[in-house]
Amino acid sequence: MASGIELRAYTFLDNMQPAFAAYLGTTARGFLPVQGQAALFVEIAPGIAINKLTDIALKSADVRLGIQVVERAYGLLEIHSDSQAQVLEGGRAILRDLGIEVTQRLRPKVMSSQIITNLDPDQAQLINRVRFGDMILGGETLFILETHPAAYSTIAANEALKASPVKLIDLQPFGAFGRLYLGGTDSAIREAAQAVAMALEGIDGRPNT
Repeated sequence: MASGIELRAYTFLDNMQPAFAAYLGTTARGFLPVQGQAALFVEIAPGIAINKLTDIALKSADVRLGIQVVERAYGLLEIHSDSQAQVLEGGRAILRDLGIEVTQRLRPKVMSSQIITNLDPDQAQLINRVRFGDMILGGETLFILETHPAAYSTIAANEALKASPVKLIDLQPFGAFGRLYLGGTDSAIREAAQAVAMALEGIDGRPNT
């Protein structure tokens, strides 16, 4: 891209679900969001450039910064507000600085998607030891999703929670790949998985090969 910064992911959440906002509260190091707020996740490369884009977003709109991750390869920021318009304006300011349109982001790509029914209690205990969200119990169904770029795991999680009464077990929205773990009944998980697929398929952008 002309700016030397690659827009990897750009995803807007119109209404953070209670479990999603609560989960961010366990991991975010900035200003914590609450349910019902709008949010924007932006992932770029190289990672160090996220500092400049964060500055631009915060100075251009009335938003709060919840997450900023600076890795060598990739950078991630999350901004949120009670106002969807303010969040979108912060995103537009980022795009203006980069000199690109939102359609120049990468399309999301599902790297893997698994459903494990009747989870063994031993495996459930191991997952619970390293999770930051809800707990999964033996006998429940587990859904695991891996996305590329990583930030698209956020909209996958939020849309799943909108569509189905599942539990958000864990979410990793940065790094080489994003990961999402959901738990619940078999029917609830399959309903959530369908909502995830529809949400990711509806995001346009550059081909992701």
